[in-house]
Amino acid sequence: MADDKEVEKTIAEDLVVTKYKLAGQIVNRVLEQVIAKCVPGASAREICEFGDKLILEETSKVFKKEKDSKKGIAFSTCVSVNNCICHFSPIPSETDYILKQGDLAKIDLGAHIDGFIAVVAHTVVVGVEEVTGRAADVLLAAYLASEAALRLLRPGNENYAITDVVQKISAEYACKPVEGMLSHQLKQFRIDGEKSIIQNPSEAQRKEHEKATLETYEVYAMDVLVSTGEGVGREMDTRCTIYKKTDEVYQLKLKASRMFYSEVRNKHGSMPFNLRSFDKETSARLGVVECVNHKLIEPFQVLYERPGELVAQFKFTALLLPSGTHKITGLPFDKSICKSDRSIKDPELNSLLNSSAKSNKKKKKKAGAEEAMEVETAA
Repeated sequence: MADDKEVEKTIAEDLVVTKYKLAGQIVNRVLEQVIAKCVPGASAREICEFGDKLILEETSKVFKKEKDSKKGIAFSTCVSVNNCICHFSPIPSETDYILKQGDLAKIDLGAHIDGFIAVVAHTVVVGVEEVTGRAADVLLAAYLASEAALRLLRPGNENYAITDVVQKISAEYACKPVEGMLSHQLKQFRIDGEKSIIQNPSEAQRKEHEKATLETYEVYAMDVLVSTGEGVGREMDTRCTIYKKTDEVYQLKLKASRMFYSEVRNKHGSMPFNLRSFDKETSARLGVVECVNHKLIEPFQVLYERPGELVAQFKFTALLLPSGTHKITGLPFDKSICKSDRSIKDPELNSLLNSSAKSNKKKKKKAGAEEAMEVETAA
């Protein structure tokens, strides 16, 4: 446990809010540039490498005077296409994916400043100006579910209220949220805080997953993943490339594993990392095996829906401040490009979506320009 003198830093401190918002601005700028690269014929691997390089460049420019301050990638850039649900970020020795016109590409990435994490995900349809059919259904379902979730991310609300509304909106578009996916509370240097919001839980998951009430000064990474299919992720033969150190302890036997684990600890700490960030890919691939077998490091598996199905994702980071919920990551989504025969009929859901998502109290005197990303409009 932390020493008594090590008080947990929260967004009750102005400097912490500044660091979160700065990380959020970086993440949004990087996301815009990554989206611009998602064109027919582009390599998913090269887009991922480009995103990670940008995050490192951008974070290196801020808080230079804080010599001991760690900053950089909080989640490696992923480009997961069509029925690939998440975490596709291949290393050079693995099979690449070349984007095609009409592909549904989910871009997922994150940055941190001094351990204060901002993450984001956005779905684009490659090289297409109008989206129809099931692609339109799943995009609208995921986007509107994320907008509804934002409106419920308020102190005093329960996590299961968000679970239920994501389920209902997905159903209006004949889609399902991906089962068991979690949106975590964020803490300093921790991407998976204690509280979480679960999507589409199975009976067993519903029993295990704890109810929680949202509180002021908490931060959440709200991640909505919706599928045209049954909403169950499965591993295929795509090799995992993103991992994270756990708090487990074990004496590693192999020299390669010890060297790898030492580099993980020193370079990444408890942040997720990609094997791509290691100079010697072969050594990293060798070293990670024993670490995973003994739970020193956990994998972020590449998951898939059934072939032919489509998955859309929208993720944003939100600060629950006394002045309201501040959405610090996420780009506008033009839902008018989606031509769907389906729409939300439930008056309660429409009422929620038409309510304001903006801060609900007077802005503090210095909030000014940094209030920018609250949420553009009501859906």
